Amino acid sequence: MDERQALAAFAALGQEHRLRVVRALVTAGPDGLAAGALASEVGVSSTNLSFHLKELSHAGLITSRREGKSIIYSAAYAGLSALIAFLMRDCCQGRPEVCAPIAAALYACECPNGDTAHA
Repeated sequence: MDERQALAAFAALGQEHRLRVVRALVTAGPDGLAAGALASEVGVSSTNLSFHLKELSHAGLITSRREGKSIIYSAAYAGLSALIAFLMRDCCQGRPEVCAPIAAALYACECPNGDTAHA
């Protein structure tokens, strides 16, 4: 990810409903959520949600797929990972203790079923 892409991602996340959308989709996992369920989860109208989804998609933070008559939205984990990597790229500068807590938090994911998933 370059600086231009990071700026687009941060601009997309810099709005309350869009940040809620991304967090809801990360929580939903790879299965994602249908647009209607996502609108309810985030607390916006379907029309308003459509605008926010377009911005997040253009920023590379979410993806969509069609399943029957529904459009399912999911977090774009590669895009989110690239954004985090962009922020952390120059971390530490020879002082690993600075980044160790962040790296540990990113590495361990406490999944709802109690399993621990690793990136």
